[in-house]
Amino acid sequence: MKAEAVVRSYKDLSKVERAFRNLKTAHLDVRPIHHHRPERVRAHVFVCMLAYYVVWHMRQALAPLLFQDDTKRTDDGFPVHSLETLLQDLATLTRNRMRFGRATFEQVTSPTPLQKRAFDLLEVPWRA
Repeated sequence: MKAEAVVRSYKDLSKVERAFRNLKTAHLDVRPIHHHRPERVRAHVFVCMLAYYVVWHMRQALAPLLFQDDTKRTDDGFPVHSLETLLQDLATLTRNRMRFGRATFEQVTSPTPLQKRAFDLLEVPWRA
């Protein structure tokens, strides 16, 4: 191999290691399970890899809002987040079913400008 190919392969290895670390820790919190049947083991691995694939796509789409270097703000002026802190911020959006006597209605919190931007980047429509 040429030197450039060796360096590229080594850097790709770190991406694979990061993917496995993400599967096992904070991002997906996949725990060991004790399957014995081959079809269940394959199914479990498939679901884990599918979940990682979703997280990878979310990171790609949300890249403008996530840490990339030492900057503290995005080009849009939003504070820069890690994926975890951005998901925590998005988790503050709620939909509550309210009951007043016999009447019921839903109350939905309004997204902040940062939350709207995240939904736009994910191409997910936001319903108020």
